[in-house]
Order: sequence, then C-alpha cells, then structure tokens
Amino acid sequence: MNDSHLINSFSSTRILCVGDAMLDQFVRGTVSRISPEAPVPVLHIKDESTVLGGAGNVVRNLEALGSTITFISVVGKDRDGSHIQELLKSSSKVDPYLIFDETRTTTRKTRFIAANQQVLRTDWEKTLPLKTDIEVELFNIYKKHLPSHQLIILSDYAKGIFSPQLLGSLIQEARAQGKPILVDPKGNDYDRYKGATFLTPNRNELSLATRTTIQTQEELVSVTQDMIRACELDAMIVTRGSEGMTLVEASGAIEHLQTQALEVFDVSGAGDTVMATLAVSLAAGATLSKAMHLANAAAGLVVAKIGTAVVHQEELLTALHAQDSQNHEKKIVSRETAREQIQKWKRHGNRVVFTNGCFDLLHPGHIFLLNEAKKAGDRLVLGLNTDSSVQRLKGPTRPIQQERDRAFVLSSLQSIDLIVLFDEDTPLELIQVLKPDVLVKGSDYTIDKVVGAPFVQSYGGEVLLIDLIEGQSTTRMVTKMAV
Repeated sequence: MNDSHLINSFSSTRILCVGDAMLDQFVRGTVSRISPEAPVPVLHIKDESTVLGGAGNVVRNLEALGSTITFISVVGKDRDGSHIQELLKSSSKVDPYLIFDETRTTTRKTRFIAANQQVLRTDWEKTLPLKTDIEVELFNIYKKHLPSHQLIILSDYAKGIFSPQLLGSLIQEARAQGKPILVDPKGNDYDRYKGATFLTPNRNELSLATRTTIQTQEELVSVTQDMIRACELDAMIVTRGSEGMTLVEASGAIEHLQTQALEVFDVSGAGDTVMATLAVSLAAGATLSKAMHLANAAAGLVVAKIGTAVVHQEELLTALHAQDSQNHEKKIVSRETAREQIQKWKRHGNRVVFTNGCFDLLHPGHIFLLNEAKKAGDRLVLGLNTDSSVQRLKGPTRPIQQERDRAFVLSSLQSIDLIVLFDEDTPLELIQVLKPDVLVKGSDYTIDKVVGAPFVQSYGGEVLLIDLIEGQSTTRMVTKMAV
C-alpha cells in the first residue's frame, strides 16, 4: 500500500480513545519592559485561545487525520469541564462520553507566550483517583463501544483516571476482543500496562520508568527489550526528541529514524501527534515500521507550529509528496545496498516484489505493469538493464535514453521503492542476491520462461504474470516516430 492510498484510508478508521481530558489555554502578547514592582517581564496581552489538551489533543489529531473517534474521559463538574464538552460536541467526527465528577477539578494549563516563546505556564488542577462507581461506569461505556473500533488508545497524563485495576481491566478486555491497544505511558511503574500491544514513551520517561540513564542507542535498545519482555508487549516506539524515534519489536526487529523537523518552535503536544498518527496508520493496515515513518513525518510538521497544534491529513500527504520528489534519486542503489534494505523490509513484515526491464521510452503499458506489480506486495524493486545490456538485447541503435536518464525518470514513480541497474543479459544473478517474495513479469511470458522463476519458487516465493495493455511497446513507439 503506497503512502497516498494509506493516508487517504485514514478516513475509514475508527479509534476508541480513553484518557485524561484537559484544556490548553494560550495567552499571547508582547513584552517590552520589566515590571517596576518585581524583576519580571510585563506581558501586554493581544489575544487568547483555548483548545482540547491532554488526551483531548490526541483526539484533535485523530480528527485532523480523518479518523472517527469515540472518546471516554472524566472531568470536573465545573466551567472547564463544560467547556471540554462543548469543544468535543462541535466535531461531527467525535463521539464523546464524558463522566462529570463533582469532586474533581478539570485540569487547565495556561501558557503565556511572547515572540513565539513561552514565558510562563500555570496549571489549574486537582489530581484524584476515580471513585469506584465512576470506574465501573467508565469501564461499562468502554466495553459497550469496544467491538465497533479497530484500535484502542489509552492516553495517560497521570491525572488519576487510570488506576492499576482499571488499566488491567481495559487491557484485558481489548486483548479478549482481539483489539490492539496503544498506550502513551506515564510514571515509573510500567507494570501497570502489562499486556498492552504497544507503548510509546519518550526517552526521558523510559529512563524514569527503568531508573537508568540512557545515553546511547545500544543502551536504549537494551532497556526497551527488557521492558518489552517484562510487560509482555508486542513492541515499543521510543521518541528521542530532536534525534528521532526508535522501534523495537518483541520479534527482535530494531529500527532507528532521524527526525524530519526543519524548524522547531514548540514541542507541546508533539507526543500526541505521534500517538494519533501511529494509531490511524496501524488501524488503516500499515506495518509498525511504516506507521513510525508517518508518525515521524507528522512530528516534524507539528513542532514547527506554535502551541498544541495538529497535523491534517492533506498536510501530511503534501509533505510526503514533497519529500518523495526531493529524495527520489536516492532510490537508485547498488545491489548490495538493495539487498540490505530488502532484509530490513522483510524483518518488518514487508512483502517485496521484483520486476525488471529496459524501460527505454516510458509508456502507459509500463506504468500499468509497475502499478499492478506494486499491488502484489508492500515494496517494489525494479531491476533496470544498463545501456550495454540493452544494446546486446535490442541492437546497436538502442537504448534511445541512457541508463542514468531512464533510472531518473523511473525513480519519480511512486510505485517504485528501489532501482538496481544490472549489466548481465538476464536479471538472474540480481534475483539470487535480492531474493524477492514475488517475481512479476508481463503475460506475454509463461511462468516456465520467466528468468529466475524456479529460484524464487524454491524458497516459497510467488511468480506472477500481469496482463499487458495491447498495442503499447517501445518498439512500436520508435517505429511510429520514424514514419
């Protein structure tokens, strides 16, 4: 599934989110002098705004990415709690279930900002554990709505909603119904989240929970692997601030990503953006690796904004398209680099497809073949004949375009993930090095005539023949131009 198709399918996802709702208030102004009463800046207020914060900011990001959300939370029976309810009800994509507790105080964080910098933050809150009757009410709402959702988010801001008992019940019920459960953890006791599918701490949170100082990637991986075993998780994704993210899976797969942020103005709520993007990506059918790549891209966008901002579906699409256009030449690699990359993809559950050809003058038949080949798996690798190879196959007047030009044009196609040039008459040696899961050729071949077919079939791979568009060929185009 390519990025565009995956992101567009976010709109068909349904996510159930449980967590600590709060308000994020922003007071903006300018500072031009110090108070004569005390050595503090005087903020001349220009405007203020209030948005959903905490788990509510996860909901905002899910909504912006196109998902439909059921949100369950507990708030105080006060003005801020009513404001949260109004904000949630204003969206047609969110189905809110707020429980009002007159003994609680709804959390409100107020940030005072001057020249795009926070100068002060004040927190209005009263953290209390839930009463037993409210825990029961929350769990009953959760259990009722669980079957109609693809994935569960528990967004823990340590404001008292999640007791160990309630967490255990929520996780156990999700597991019983086969629903993946994604947790944004807090505190120093991760045993509370035992049995969840994925945890997404940042590095500082993980250090606190494990009582260790994490300085290197090797230390990070080791600590994370210990936590995965202890808490019986499928995987953890650890955010590393300006250094990116790390994915560690129970299967042993490990992947590090560098941050994609171009500018950083405000990291407030960036973790919520990561959580939301991971959730909708996984619910839409992405692998963990692909979900992390999209979350990393979304995080790079959101930290360039001021306040607890969100990333919209169209915004993420545009950013990825721009990134693709800048990086498409990086798709052209050596066979050894391709072999290493394919091994990484396979470790993350990606199905790798291979096809080959001269692709001298690109025509609709080529595009159709490549698009259909990509549908047979997750990654498409193209073996491209070099100029000398084409000459031996097609004669001294070919190719019409040199290999670097053919490779450059092909690298701009979204269906292709890697391009490897080969100088041999056939791609057999390349296929033997890359060991794809699927080998694709046009239906003008029969399987017994496809080079590399016996080798691919020997380890359980598939050979696929794709129907061609009649009348489309480079030879036909050359003949027509010569008339």
